[in-house]
Amino acid sequence: MKVLLVNGGPHREGCTYTALSEMATTFAKEGIETEIIWLGNKPIGGCICCRACRKTGKCAIDDGVNDFLDKAETADGFIFGSPVHWGAATGAITSFMDRLFYADLNGGGNRFYLKPAAAISSARRAGTTATWDQLNKYFGLMQMPIVTSQYWNMVHGAMADQVPSDAEGLQVMRTLARNMAFMLKCKQTALQNGVEMPERETGIFTNFVR
Repeated sequence: MKVLLVNGGPHREGCTYTALSEMATTFAKEGIETEIIWLGNKPIGGCICCRACRKTGKCAIDDGVNDFLDKAETADGFIFGSPVHWGAATGAITSFMDRLFYADLNGGGNRFYLKPAAAISSARRAGTTATWDQLNKYFGLMQMPIVTSQYWNMVHGAMADQVPSDAEGLQVMRTLARNMAFMLKCKQTALQNGVEMPERETGIFTNFVR
């Protein structure tokens, strides 16, 4: 089994990376492979609503989004992490997730379906719960079980070397990793013992005009 951990911060080894690394260590102890993927510090364009993904299942903007979609095919779980910028997730991870999940929805919605996910946030002080709420909304729409911990998934520190001093925050990360590992193992056991995936209906779309 494999979990993809996304670092949505502008620093390759910043506070968000430190939290994800704590989780990666715990996953390894649970026998689960991980890969930390840094989105980088170059601009990531938002969705332009061209709907090309309805035909291809991929984004028309050929960048890291499509690379991640390829990796998601065989991944079993996902962690998306972001530092707090102006009381919310970074613009980069917001654009990334907008395009990522929209392309998958229009392509059939199979890469993330019923795969556990979690969001984590890092901050010097405030905005962590707003960021957590923002990122969780993607998982709710994508039918991804949202994994929680003993507290809201956050760490604090102005710089990466301060995060290890947040003993509770790092414990939350370890608990979160163990909880996801448990869910992944339960799902694997269920499928191996004849429990079938739920029936999926064709989507019904309405609006408030007609």
